Amino acid sequence: MNQPPPPPAQPQQNPYNPYGQPAPPQQPPGYGPLPTPGQPSTHPAPPFQPQPFGQRPNAGGGGHPVGAVLLGFLVSVLVSLLYSGLNVATYKDQSITTANILYLGHALLNGAVVGSLVGLVGGRSNGARIGAAVIAALGAFFGYTNSLPLIFAFEETPAAALDLVTYDFFFPAKAWWTSETNGGVDWFSPLGLVLAAATAWGLAHALGTRRRRA
Repeated sequence: MNQPPPPPAQPQQNPYNPYGQPAPPQQPPGYGPLPTPGQPSTHPAPPFQPQPFGQRPNAGGGGHPVGAVLLGFLVSVLVSLLYSGLNVATYKDQSITTANILYLGHALLNGAVVGSLVGLVGGRSNGARIGAAVIAALGAFFGYTNSLPLIFAFEETPAAALDLVTYDFFFPAKAWWTSETNGGVDWFSPLGLVLAAATAWGLAHALGTRRRRA
């Protein structure tokens, strides 16, 4: 008669873990053991901690460059239209000196308004400052050149003004560039562009920097 097989051998128990409890989670190398609950960690933080997303400094100075340029463009168009309307209303009473003063004054005003708005809204964005300078210069130019067809339409008819521009599209620009006294270059014309651009850029830079510091 065969004897029954012997019972299977019991697995050897760890004397330090008699109940077979799972091992605690392992800490990554170099960080040491986990701290006891309620006790501060005795190990310093790793040498580099990546900055969380959403907390990076804004390279544009915290402003809105695109919105600032768009707002500056709209305001420049409005100021230019007001200047053109003033020319239409007063051109008969303007001397050459008065016309030059009004032109330079409009260039200064256009640059000041555009530069202030871009500086306050666009912050320290260099692109917004350059855009302000370009927009102000264009506003000074088109404010004068748009006056000539409007004056012609006011004196004659809108159809006649359209025919004039169609016949010579660059007639307003030629009149802007040409001096009425000697037929040469009217240096007040490019001076107005420089004045408008410099004023816009300077105010945008000053107000944008001050806004960032505040």
